[in-house]
Amino acid sequence: MLKKNSFDSSQIMFRSDALLAAASNRYKITVGVAKRAKERRKQDMENVEEVMKPVLRAIIEMSDELTQPEIISELK
Repeated sequence: MLKKNSFDSSQIMFRSDALLAAASNRYKITVGVAKRAKERRKQDMENVEEVMKPVLRAIIEMSDELTQPEIISELK
């Protein structure tokens, strides 16, 4: 049986707003999340147990990396 995601929609919205606020260019954030999600999707094919969608996982990971200035400088 699949588990429900541990993040609710309000947390995802809060994290995506934090990502958008941290970067000066929304397009680069969108492309960054898409690239990260594509990488995660390829990894998920190997790991069937993962239930979180790749885009949500990418948003969560990238918002967690906001404390690392080198990640944000790549997106600006």
